[in-house]
Amino acid sequence: MSNKIDNIIEELKSLTLLEAAELVQQIEEVFNVDASISSGANMAVLPSDNNTSPTEVEEKNSFNVVLEEVSSSKKIAILKVVRSITSLGLKEAKELVESAPKILKEGTSKEEADEIKTKLEEAGAKVSIK
Repeated sequence: MSNKIDNIIEELKSLTLLEAAELVQQIEEVFNVDASISSGANMAVLPSDNNTSPTEVEEKNSFNVVLEEVSSSKKIAILKVVRSITSLGLKEAKELVESAPKILKEGTSKEEADEIKTKLEEAGAKVSIK
C-alpha cells in the first residue's frame, strides 16, 4: 500500500464509534450511496434515480432511533440512559446529547427501538423512530 493509504488507515483506527458513524453518514451523503446495502464481490454500488426501492415495497424491519430534543433540566438523566444504550464514554455521550437532533441507534429492531424510546422518554427526552 502507498504511504497515503497507510496514513488514512491509521487515522480510521483512531476514530471513536461516534466519529466512525458520522464518517459513514457523511460518505453516504457525499457519494449518494448506502453503506447498509451489501453487494456481491463483483457488483458496483451505483446511485439510482428511480423513486421506488426494494425497501419501500417490503415491510420495514430495521429502524433508527433519533434523539430529537433534550431538556436542559433533564440532561443528566438522559445522559445516563444514552450511555447505557450506546456504551459510549461520558464525553462522547455528552456530545451526542448536546448535538440533538441526532441518530442514537441505527438499524435496530422495532422492539428494541420501542424499548429505547420508552427509556429515553421516561428520562425526559423527545425521541422518534424512523
